[in-house]
Amino acid sequence: MTSDKTQAKFNDTRQRVLDVARVIILGKGYAAVGLNEILTQAVVPKGSFYHYFKSKDDFGRELLEDYFSEYMVMLEGYLGDKSLSSSQRLMRFFEYWLTSQCSECAEEKCLVVKLSAEVTDLSEQMRIALQQGVAKVLQRLTLCIAEAIKDNEIRAAQSAEVLARELYYMWLGATMISKLNRSSDALDAAMAATRTRLGL
Repeated sequence: MTSDKTQAKFNDTRQRVLDVARVIILGKGYAAVGLNEILTQAVVPKGSFYHYFKSKDDFGRELLEDYFSEYMVMLEGYLGDKSLSSSQRLMRFFEYWLTSQCSECAEEKCLVVKLSAEVTDLSEQMRIALQQGVAKVLQRLTLCIAEAIKDNEIRAAQSAEVLARELYYMWLGATMISKLNRSSDALDAAMAATRTRLGL
């Protein structure tokens, strides 16, 4: 029983560190954040980081895996809502993307956009975690697009898989440009291009 309580406390503390770190890193980036800053804000004793994580690389990998785990739940909420047609579900997701990336709330920002350029040359573990997470997102988008094509809701000259990649990559790029310009123009353009590409 004590062992179960100890493990639960360990898991809770570890999750708190990951949750706090995500918000800080979304604001500052990965390299600019010190471990002590994360531990202080998570109210965890300094020097105890390696009790919860094997290394900073291991921590970064787990941070991304945790992010994608939550992201997939959110994505399923949009793309799995059977009360709407497949095309409506797709557009609801992209509308969420647009509004969340224009929001001032750091917690809603895209960690893929924030970290891809920064960490892929620094940490192979984090690069692989990003790659695997993006693959899961693309797989779910592909499934919804395939449903929409099958139901004749959208017109597509290419396969669902190719279309999912095109749209996702376009939205990632638009999010980066929106950050650069501090304007929603690129995301608005992505939304217009998405509607055109899907024939909606």
